[in-house]
Amino acid sequence: MPILKYTTKIDPDKTAGEIAKLLSMAGAKAVLTEYNDEDNYVSALSFKLVVNGQELGIKLPCDWKPVLNILEEDRKVPRSFVNREQAVRVAWRIVLAWVEAQLAIIQTKMVKTEKVFMPYIITKSGKTLFEQVSENKFLLDKPKN
Repeated sequence: MPILKYTTKIDPDKTAGEIAKLLSMAGAKAVLTEYNDEDNYVSALSFKLVVNGQELGIKLPCDWKPVLNILEEDRKVPRSFVNREQAVRVAWRIVLAWVEAQLAIIQTKMVKTEKVFMPYIITKSGKTLFEQVSENKFLLDKPKN
């Protein structure tokens, strides 16, 4: 079965705008669209949330390259859909679907907003919490012999 949303024709900037609107409705105080210097594609959305009186910066990245790899490897995907522009469109539609699902879980109060977005919280170093923790081997101690 081909990757989710592989036939989309929706521009990545439009999708980023849809995500920004959802985030604002969920309490984001500001949303910034970031572009990749290399190819000028939308590469991330950063936004500001206030949680327990504390302002949190959050960065949602979107990496289209793995999507292109999947499109290239899946012989069920028509070759007209196998290109960088399509991979960027698909990647952003997948991020939109993820954000919609996460916001639904938040709305039901099954999880808190900060828990869903925790890996993407921007730390003092400018890296996301996930990036920082993964560089430190997930803060796991070595097993004792």
